[in-house]
Amino acid sequence: MHLDVAKSTITAALARMNALFNKPLFDEWVVVSFEPGRDAVLAYQGPRAESFRREFADDIVPLSREMADKRLSVGDFDFAREAASTRFDACIRVGTAGYLLCNNTAKSMAEIRQDPRWIQAQKAFVALSNTFRADPLE
Repeated sequence: MHLDVAKSTITAALARMNALFNKPLFDEWVVVSFEPGRDAVLAYQGPRAESFRREFADDIVPLSREMADKRLSVGDFDFAREAASTRFDACIRVGTAGYLLCNNTAKSMAEIRQDPRWIQAQKAFVALSNTFRADPLE
């Protein structure tokens, strides 16, 4: 999948999750490449366009801890259950070196999971992960 298609796919999936959750679920997302020696932000959507790059190294710490001992394959996902505020809450491996990082800048995953509508919204999240499993970001 090309990046422009991936961005449209992500936007549509997050809109579906918002509808199922009956309010914004992840108000921020970024597609990053962690290719050795060539880390890059490929796309960003959210309220912190001017500051998120400065804060990125700190904001990814809880999610990095969760993922540290795991070898995610394309389409696999993980959550940082206690990440709060601007710390990234979820990720999907979208390509060989690409990851989609999602964040709710107001709530942690622990708070989100207390809402019974999260169960329905998860279905759209899993569908998004399966989309990338079938057609990875190039």
